Amino acid sequence: MRELKIFSGRANENLSQRICEFLHLERSSLHLEDFPDGEIQCKILEDVRGRDVYLIQPTCPPVDHNLMELLIMIDSCKRASANRVTAVIPYFGYARQDRKDEGRVPITAKLVANLITRAGADRVLTMDLHAAQIQGFFDVPVDHLYAAPVLNEYFQKIGLTEDDIVIVSPDEGSIKRALGHVKRLGGRLAIVDKRRSSAEKTKQENLIGGPIDGRVAILFDDMISTAGSICGAAELVRQAGARDIFVAATHGVLCGPAIDRLQASPVSQIVLTDSIPLAAEQQIEKIKVLSVASLLGEAIKRIHHDESISAIFS
Repeated sequence: MRELKIFSGRANENLSQRICEFLHLERSSLHLEDFPDGEIQCKILEDVRGRDVYLIQPTCPPVDHNLMELLIMIDSCKRASANRVTAVIPYFGYARQDRKDEGRVPITAKLVANLITRAGADRVLTMDLHAAQIQGFFDVPVDHLYAAPVLNEYFQKIGLTEDDIVIVSPDEGSIKRALGHVKRLGGRLAIVDKRRSSAEKTKQENLIGGPIDGRVAILFDDMISTAGSICGAAELVRQAGARDIFVAATHGVLCGPAIDRLQASPVSQIVLTDSIPLAAEQQIEKIKVLSVASLLGEAIKRIHHDESISAIFS
């Protein structure tokens, strides 16, 4: 691991430190600061010439600032003659703008992929993209990890039996994800029929599958943003007779009214990962945070040694 260097942006330094602890490495040093006008300055404080460099930076809120910081770090490493630069992006911002769903709108996920590639990234390591096809937006290799093993392990440890649970997909786009959890955890599958009227407003119409009455419902999603969809789905599940409700998601964006909605919802516990750091006001009693540092650390080690990533999940 001697030729490996791991740097962290300011978006999620705690996760970066956990990854380094898993790999038994010291985090490499760089200096980042903001000028009074908001511009970002970056200086690499270690020799990276000919090294395999990993830059850990989720593009979570404030999205544009964290994205720009990532681009500047990539450029700094390339100009310092790093052999290979891998952008480790646990949460990929702008992923929901992945297609033209109406006229005269951008495909911003593709734009961001172009920016990261043109900045000089040789490889991208990310987790639970909102749309899997975003991997194809990059002109460099993309390793796409899933937090499902970490989430599944948690629910297996709390002692729920197959006959006692129902895995709920909060919308039709998450059915494949829900089926994967059914395969690992057992139980039945239910699907919420969600209708979206705008970027912020959704309505949960019907519940398909089950039965749910008297069982423990677990709703899996890739992210919780304003929590409108997941809380609406949880309310529908409660009306169907679930005796307990859990929500699990990889990315806790938790913006706008999310915390208030989750507090008022019938959900007993919300299980998130540390792909995005939670602010102090977001750390409520209902929220349980699991770390994906070992998953990302194992992937970094395997990339560095040119080993299989898919073997992690098999």
